[in-house]
Amino acid sequence: MYYQRTGNKYNNISKVYNGRSYMSKKEAEYARELDFRQKAKEITEIVPQYKISLDINNHHICNYYVDFLVILADGTKELHEVKGMETDIWRFKWRVTEALYGQQYKMILIK
Repeated sequence: MYYQRTGNKYNNISKVYNGRSYMSKKEAEYARELDFRQKAKEITEIVPQYKISLDINNHHICNYYVDFLVILADGTKELHEVKGMETDIWRFKWRVTEALYGQQYKMILIK
């Protein structure tokens, strides 16, 4: 006998917004908010599920997919992460990302 998962392990309900599927309703609502800000010309570009390679001393450790890369009208780049439940592995990746890319990006956590 085997176990078949019948839903998300964190009880998130995925939601489609603007033709794109998001991992949670909260993330989809935040994408909607970012779209409004883009229409108001505060934001020039939104990149969902932005891949960041976490490499230390020329060794690839892992990839981290942040929920959104947001480029503001003034050229500032921000990494936005929408979080419900924080896991230990997520906290580790977030800290490593801050250490490696904290000078390049402003990091924003949305709870």
